[in-house]
Amino acid sequence: MRMMLKVAIPVEAGNAAIADGSLQGTVMQFVEKMQPEASYFLPEDGMRTALFFLNMEDPSDIPSVAEPFFMKLKASVTLTPAMDLADMQAGVQKAMAAS
Repeated sequence: MRMMLKVAIPVEAGNAAIADGSLQGTVMQFVEKMQPEASYFLPEDGMRTALFFLNMEDPSDIPSVAEPFFMKLKASVTLTPAMDLADMQAGVQKAMAAS
């Protein structure tokens, strides 16, 4: 299932991770392992935030996806199901047929 992974890194932990090189290393290890279809980086609520869109085959993948961000960056992690345009169109068609 396509998921949106949101990683919000507190300022102090982010500053330390930039200084010691672990921020870029943690992100790149994740990207190489999970191959997200898109990655975006932005400031949100005063924190460094990353949005990754990826396919997650099994809920048992959640710990291996989230734990490096928790452990190495003290990040807040949110996983949300997400659709692209084709998914949304198919879903609306299914909903219309069911009503």
